[in-house]
Amino acid sequence: MAKLILSTGNIVSGGPSIVRKPGASNLELINSLKVSFQDAQLDYADEVENLNEKVNGTTTTTNGTSNGVHEATNGDNSNPEPVAGPLYWTAQDQKQNTIFVPRIDWETAGLLEERSQYDITVKMFFLPTTTPDVSRRAAYTSEALDLVLKELGGISDVDLLVVSFPGMSFDGDCEWEADKRNAAQGDDEVEIATWQAAIEEALYAQGRVKRLGISEFGTEKLARFIKRVAVPPVVDQINIKNCCNVPPPLAKLAKEQNVELLVHSDCTDILPEGTLRELLGPQGAGLLADPTATGSEGLSGNLTPQWVIKYTAVVKNRGVIENKGYFAGAELN
Repeated sequence: MAKLILSTGNIVSGGPSIVRKPGASNLELINSLKVSFQDAQLDYADEVENLNEKVNGTTTTTNGTSNGVHEATNGDNSNPEPVAGPLYWTAQDQKQNTIFVPRIDWETAGLLEERSQYDITVKMFFLPTTTPDVSRRAAYTSEALDLVLKELGGISDVDLLVVSFPGMSFDGDCEWEADKRNAAQGDDEVEIATWQAAIEEALYAQGRVKRLGISEFGTEKLARFIKRVAVPPVVDQINIKNCCNVPPPLAKLAKEQNVELLVHSDCTDILPEGTLRELLGPQGAGLLADPTATGSEGLSGNLTPQWVIKYTAVVKNRGVIENKGYFAGAELN
């Protein structure tokens, strides 16, 4: 099994080519990934051409694939090495069996000011295709946060981590109906076990996260959740685009439990399996081999998205978003 780590880079500085449609975080993610892939392919194509010229027009062959870029032979370097063939714009850490899509130049990462000048929020999305195995979820969460901390210049913590579980929504003809439907959604046992192992013990107890939040929990879900966890959420994000108002019982519970209610526009299923395959397939980035074509280059196998993490760094005294982006993790079997 191989792991794929997808990244957008800082989409705030990405220019007007990135589509930002209000109310559609999945559109923002997908379009930002497309731009990130296209930019990397253009940037590293010149590197390949230059390397080919250095060997007098001949190319280096790795595993039957002609290309001027060599494949990684170890995972000891902090920056994984380029991969050969159609994956020239990616990098591979063979020790971890991980491919970074695209390559990440960690030397250019970081914040412009001191860490204390920022409010940094991350949102961890567990997807409908995410394994329910709690230990693996804990590993995903730790890995995702590590990537964000490194991307923001090697900082040690974030101010708020919000967790989004699959199968949750706040839809209905009115706020009362939406709240009632919400009570029966998701899986309490998996959500609580994930929170305890992957969030409380692995991140909060280690001081890597200062505050915790949850997403799309109505009155009954939030009440049940708070009763069973050691470190309750201090934020509850809800998407009320289809019902207008916050349900009065939820507002009352949030006030009693000191939970801040925030409105958001993120999608719960932010990276569907089919969308990811299209994004990386022959008609997209060309990372995946065409299963219908004999001898097609690229990766092959079943591709399953496991998680997405969104990060936002806001300059406190100006209220300006300086850095915003996404990482996503998938498994190729």
